[in-house]
Amino acid sequence: MMSRSMIILSLVYIGSFWASPASAEALAVRKQLSLSIAMEVATEAVAACEQSGYRVAATVVDASGIIKAVAKGDLAPPHTLDSSRGKAYAAVSLGPNFSENTTSAIVTRVVNGPAFGPLQHLAGVFLVAGGVVIKSGDEVIGAVGVGGAPGGDKDEVCAQAAVAKIADRLR
Repeated sequence: MMSRSMIILSLVYIGSFWASPASAEALAVRKQLSLSIAMEVATEAVAACEQSGYRVAATVVDASGIIKAVAKGDLAPPHTLDSSRGKAYAAVSLGPNFSENTTSAIVTRVVNGPAFGPLQHLAGVFLVAGGVVIKSGDEVIGAVGVGGAPGGDKDEVCAQAAVAKIADRLR
């Protein structure tokens, strides 16, 4: 039979593991992109392109590359869904690795390097301008991709306009 002091000592010993800094560091804490902001970014990106006469789709993904929101503009062709998703996925998955915030910057950095060939064949990645990361401070919390304008550079302008519109709420 255990004495009362042995039981208390055992509980203190076990409790020290729960309160230790090492165990607290074992859990990753991350900010999340809310559904309402993701939907706003997607619709704002489409609206920005529509003002220039472009029929596009916009896809917003979270930091893990999972689709959070999609907006397909009226009369936007079906391929715009795939291209917008691929650009968002490329931005969120490759942007942090290359310290870049847009797919155009990623392409510029890797196009002449040995990584370009393998990177362009990654499933779901579309290495074309039009994807922009979404950050809270320095932390990447998602990305938006736009597809359908006559050139990825124009898609990217719409994506950047949408991110700029919500930037003050991401702090």
